[in-house]
Amino acid sequence: MIKVVGVRFRSAGKVYYFDPGNFDVQAGMHVIVETARGLEYGEIIGEMREVQKEEIVSPLRRVVRIATQQDEESLLSNRAKEEEAAKICNQKIAYRKLEMNLVNVEYAFDGSKIIFHFTADGRVDFRDLVKDLATVFRTRIELRQIGVRDEAKMLGGIGPCGRELCCTSHLSEFLPVSIKMAKQQNLTLNPTKISGICGRLMCCLRYENEHYEKMNKLLPRKGKVVETPDGPGKVISTCVVKETVVVELEGDNRREYLLTDLDFKPKKAKRNN
Repeated sequence: MIKVVGVRFRSAGKVYYFDPGNFDVQAGMHVIVETARGLEYGEIIGEMREVQKEEIVSPLRRVVRIATQQDEESLLSNRAKEEEAAKICNQKIAYRKLEMNLVNVEYAFDGSKIIFHFTADGRVDFRDLVKDLATVFRTRIELRQIGVRDEAKMLGGIGPCGRELCCTSHLSEFLPVSIKMAKQQNLTLNPTKISGICGRLMCCLRYENEHYEKMNKLLPRKGKVVETPDGPGKVISTCVVKETVVVELEGDNRREYLLTDLDFKPKKAKRNN
């Protein structure tokens, strides 16, 4: 067993595991860790735990130290530099007449590299732009093209529900979302109703999809004849959330029943040819 601790470098970012060494670190503490691109400033997520050696992606890098006041000042200094770097980069983009949109600028903690994140409709030849930026900042420059989901995650915002975007507040990674999930939940297929501010299908369509898949297999289909405590009847509608079925009995009498109160033959599973 190997002792590890989770570290996150930005809000709702992916959690990476490090060797805590002899440091007594706890959730919420800030630390300086060794990464592939140099020293980075991060926050401890969760408590230390032991995992099997096979679960570790080598090499397991270490926690260098618990962040000091000087480290925090360096971080704030980098944030200020990022704002200035963004202004200069936008000026250079306009000068070169490049069809790209700068989204975010990120300074490596030790200042050894600056990463410029941008979006574009297609491929962009930014070689001259890299030279321009390297001349100004005299450090390693990396331009990284990102998608619209990553753009929304970096910029943040308020979703159609009125809450902070899921990708900004708590989603550490993007999982596949399909139009089938919207159909499964009987949602309107109007793109403006099921799309987030990024223009892609809303991530929250996935949250309850597993429950809908399960219940849609258990609930009787519309028009099916079922046996109720009040006699036989025909299914008019179903509600996945309440796990209920509205049944039309004799005399045009409609009643709502729990799924567990009904007796019927379940749906046949589809055969895979």
